[in-house]
Amino acid sequence: MQNRQRPRFALIIAAAASLAVPMGAPGVAAQGAGTTVTLEITNIRNADGVVRACMTADEDRFPRCQGSANGYSAVVPAGEATTLRFRNVAPGTYAIALLHDENDNGRADRALGMMPREGFGFSRDARVRMGPPRFDEAAIEVGTTSTRQTIRMRYML
Repeated sequence: MQNRQRPRFALIIAAAASLAVPMGAPGVAAQGAGTTVTLEITNIRNADGVVRACMTADEDRFPRCQGSANGYSAVVPAGEATTLRFRNVAPGTYAIALLHDENDNGRADRALGMMPREGFGFSRDARVRMGPPRFDEAAIEVGTTSTRQTIRMRYML
């Protein structure tokens, strides 16, 4: 893996058309058949705003996922975001990013120019150091059977 500059943390996740839905809601199918990836989201501090979730196989698009042809995304009310499903996911290697957009302004708000004010989380509970984790640090394998991933929301302020 080559070393490349990471996107700014403030641009973690952009809202896109929903290809994932909260558990119990009618499904939205992506092209073709595939498996289901279920996200269990823990430690959401309140029901304010929305949770923006994205999953991509395109390491150059992670963690934003914006414009990823190999991606899935969802925006759900924070009070309903304890479990999400990405349906009809093709087998492959993916990374998942979450943002608790508490004021629903479509971006990750920051304090002092760098410190996230809102919650975030990544697959494999990948750590944030001086920016978001690399794709390979958050990567999960999706095969032909359903996959579950628990993601803990983290808050710095």
